[in-house]
Amino acid sequence: MRIVKLLLTVVIALSVVVGFRWYRYVGNTDSPYDEVGIEINSRLPTPVRKWGCDKLHVTFGNVLPPYGCQADADGRSWL
Repeated sequence: MRIVKLLLTVVIALSVVVGFRWYRYVGNTDSPYDEVGIEINSRLPTPVRKWGCDKLHVTFGNVLPPYGCQADADGRSWL
């Protein structure tokens, strides 16, 4: 039972850290090209990734989209 509690605590803590790091990335105003943020965002489920890309697009609409937010193969249009 103690191992299960420890494992659950680690999973929850990791989820909070990664979730906070991702939310900080999509809400930033410095650059859409943060490597860690791009990696987290590109691995999320489509609806969550789309929401993050939409937030980034509002802030950085005049630049090329980061990996995971590209709508087509040319990499020039946002999701």
